[in-house]
Amino acid sequence: MTILVLLLYAISLASGWHGPAANSSSQAHASAGVQAQPRKTSPPYTGDLTRFEGKDRAQNLHVERVMDLLGIKQGVAVADIGAGSGWFTVRAARRTGSSGKVYAVDINPDFLRHIRERAQQDGLHNIVTILDKEDDPLLPANSVDSVLLLKTYHEIAKPVPFLKNLRKALRPGARVGIIDRNGKGDDHGIDAAVVTDEARRAGLELHGQYDFVKADEGVEYFLLFTVRPY
Repeated sequence: MTILVLLLYAISLASGWHGPAANSSSQAHASAGVQAQPRKTSPPYTGDLTRFEGKDRAQNLHVERVMDLLGIKQGVAVADIGAGSGWFTVRAARRTGSSGKVYAVDINPDFLRHIRERAQQDGLHNIVTILDKEDDPLLPANSVDSVLLLKTYHEIAKPVPFLKNLRKALRPGARVGIIDRNGKGDDHGIDAAVVTDEARRAGLELHGQYDFVKADEGVEYFLLFTVRPY
């Protein structure tokens, strides 16, 4: 019996077979390597902020309807992620009033400085600026009721970790809106199906999809998400 076992062991070594456990480990490592490949993203915008201030933009984007769907009203807390010039920040701040709060979140400190100056000039004291990271909006836990990423999501380098960290900041019943255009990530757009899948992996579920925002230049969809129960 001992000779037979040794013989079978020698045959297995010669054939290169190392058993199911080793094979499974190799497959798992390969799978992890595939998953680790990041999708393409556009570089964050660093140009002229006046491009966001078109006189017809509020009408083209139907921003009042966007805020209605996001549940933005007096007293709620809002996060404007990728706030840029603060175009949406100030509109949300006026809606939420002195009893509400708007977090202007951006990865560019110069943009945040501009927003602080704008808020001071407009007498809006309910705006707080946050310098975020590529994988974390750095919002306080359980702090927001409504979130908007306006033509920003395609610039987020680590979307699933970013959304998972965002999820920690969402209060019960919170809504997350993503307005963007279809594309391949490196051309200032990201397909709606990709966004929906990444949001699902981060614990969000699609609540609605709208196309009334198309009149705004380069915009094709408005996705509305809510927190998926555990």
